[in-house]
Amino acid sequence: MELLYLIFDASDDGQGLGCWEAMASVPSGEQDAVVAEACRVLAAAERQAPGPRGPQEEGGVWDAELQVQPDGAWVAVTLTLTGPWDWGEALLGR
Repeated sequence: MELLYLIFDASDDGQGLGCWEAMASVPSGEQDAVVAEACRVLAAAERQAPGPRGPQEEGGVWDAELQVQPDGAWVAVTLTLTGPWDWGEALLGR
Protein backbone atom coordinates (compact mmCIF):
# COMPACT_ATOMS: atom_id res chain seq x y z
CA MET A 1 0.00 0.00 0.00
CA GLU A 2 1.47 3.30 -1.08
CA LEU A 3 1.01 6.15 1.38
CA LEU A 4 1.16 9.70 0.06
CA TYR A 5 0.30 11.66 3.20
CA LEU A 6 0.92 9.51 6.26
CA ILE A 7 4.44 8.78 7.47
CA PHE A 8 4.54 6.57 10.54
CA ASP A 9 6.90 6.88 13.47
CA ALA A 10 7.28 3.66 15.43
CA SER A 11 8.15 2.92 19.01
CA ASP A 12 8.18 -0.32 20.94
CA ASP A 13 7.87 -1.15 24.61
CA GLY A 14 10.69 -3.73 24.58
CA GLN A 15 8.18 -6.51 25.28
CA GLY A 16 6.82 -7.10 21.81
CA LEU A 17 4.24 -4.31 21.62
CA GLY A 18 4.49 -1.32 19.34
CA CYS A 19 2.90 2.02 18.65
CA TRP A 20 2.83 3.61 15.20
CA GLU A 21 1.70 7.20 14.84
CA ALA A 22 1.31 9.32 11.74
CA MET A 23 0.10 12.87 11.34
CA ALA A 24 -0.56 14.87 8.22
CA SER A 25 -1.33 18.58 8.29
CA VAL A 26 -2.87 19.64 5.00
CA PRO A 27 -5.05 22.38 3.53
CA SER A 28 -8.69 21.62 4.30
CA GLY A 29 -9.33 20.83 0.64
CA GLU A 30 -7.09 17.75 0.96
CA GLN A 31 -8.79 16.43 4.10
CA ASP A 32 -10.86 13.83 2.26
CA ALA A 33 -7.78 12.35 0.57
CA VAL A 34 -5.89 12.06 3.86
CA VAL A 35 -8.84 10.53 5.69
CA ALA A 36 -9.33 8.06 2.81
CA GLU A 37 -5.67 7.05 3.09
CA ALA A 38 -6.04 6.56 6.85
CA CYS A 39 -9.17 4.46 6.25
CA ARG A 40 -7.23 2.25 3.81
CA VAL A 41 -4.62 1.64 6.52
CA LEU A 42 -7.38 0.83 9.03
CA ALA A 43 -9.05 -1.56 6.59
CA ALA A 44 -5.74 -3.37 6.04
CA ALA A 45 -5.23 -3.53 9.81
CA GLU A 46 -8.69 -5.08 10.20
CA ARG A 47 -8.01 -7.65 7.46
CA GLN A 48 -4.68 -8.64 9.02
CA ALA A 49 -5.80 -8.27 12.64
CA PRO A 50 -3.75 -10.36 15.07
CA GLY A 51 -6.78 -10.70 17.37
CA PRO A 52 -9.62 -8.65 18.77
CA ARG A 53 -9.50 -4.87 18.50
CA GLY A 54 -9.69 -2.81 21.65
CA PRO A 55 -7.70 -1.61 24.63
CA GLN A 56 -5.26 -4.22 25.95
CA GLU A 57 -6.73 -3.96 29.45
CA GLU A 58 -10.10 -4.99 27.98
CA GLY A 59 -8.71 -8.00 26.10
CA GLY A 60 -7.81 -6.26 22.86
CA VAL A 61 -4.72 -7.32 20.94
CA TRP A 62 -4.52 -4.23 18.77
CA ASP A 63 -6.22 -0.86 18.58
CA ALA A 64 -6.38 2.28 16.46
CA GLU A 65 -7.43 5.87 16.82
CA LEU A 66 -8.15 8.33 14.02
CA GLN A 67 -8.45 12.03 14.83
CA VAL A 68 -9.34 14.88 12.49
CA GLN A 69 -8.72 18.36 13.89
CA PRO A 70 -9.59 21.43 11.80
CA ASP A 71 -7.47 24.53 12.37
CA GLY A 72 -8.63 27.37 10.16
CA ALA A 73 -7.77 26.64 6.55
CA TRP A 74 -5.75 23.57 7.58
CA VAL A 75 -6.63 20.22 9.08
CA ALA A 76 -4.50 17.77 11.05
CA VAL A 77 -5.21 14.08 10.61
CA THR A 78 -3.61 11.73 13.12
CA LEU A 79 -3.69 7.92 12.99
CA THR A 80 -2.32 5.85 15.85
CA LEU A 81 -2.04 2.06 15.79
CA THR A 82 -0.98 -0.14 18.71
CA GLY A 83 -0.40 -3.87 18.76
CA PRO A 84 2.16 -6.63 18.42
CA TRP A 85 5.42 -5.31 16.99
CA ASP A 86 5.75 -7.89 14.19
CA TRP A 87 2.17 -7.29 13.05
CA GLY A 88 2.54 -3.52 12.85
CA GLU A 89 5.88 -3.66 11.09
CA ALA A 90 4.53 -6.11 8.51
CA LEU A 91 1.36 -4.04 8.02
CA LEU A 92 3.14 -0.74 7.48
CA GLY A 93 6.10 -2.23 5.64
CA ARG A 94 3.86 -3.13 2.68
